Amino acid sequence: MLEIETINHVGVRVRDKSRSISFYGSLGFALVHDAGFAEGHPVIMRHPSGVVLNLLGPATSTGESNILMDIAEKHPGYTHIALTVSSLATARDFVAAQGIEITGSFSFRDMSAIFIRDPDRNVIELDAYGAQAGDNTAGYRNHPQ
Repeated sequence: MLEIETINHVGVRVRDKSRSISFYGSLGFALVHDAGFAEGHPVIMRHPSGVVLNLLGPATSTGESNILMDIAEKHPGYTHIALTVSSLATARDFVAAQGIEITGSFSFRDMSAIFIRDPDRNVIELDAYGAQAGDNTAGYRNHPQ
C-alpha cells in the first residue's frame, strides 16, 4: 500500500485567469502565487481549510461545454471536486448571494449535496452530512452524470 497522507492540490484548467481568480476568491480561496499562467504554469490558491487549487491555463478550447460532464459520450478523466461544507443551507444561501447557479443536487443516506460550476463549467460539489445536510431529498438518482 502507498502511504498517502493527504491530497496535495487539485489542478483545474481555466481560460481566463482573472475571472477564475475572482470566482475562486469569492469561495474563500486566496491567491498564493502565479507561477506563470501564460506559459502553462499554475496560479496557486489556498482556502483557509487547507484545500489548494492550481489554476492551469490558458485553456485553448473556447467550447461552452465540459467534455467530461456535459456530453452524452462519457470520456475518462476527473469530473469534479467535492468539498465538505458545515451546512448545506448556509452553502445554498452563500452561492445565491454570490449569483452562482446551483446546477444539480442529490442526497444519499446522511449526505446531501449541491453542484455549482466555475466560469469554465468545471464542476464543484458541496457536501454536508447528518443534520447539516438539510432538506435535500432528491435521491442519488439525481446525481449529475
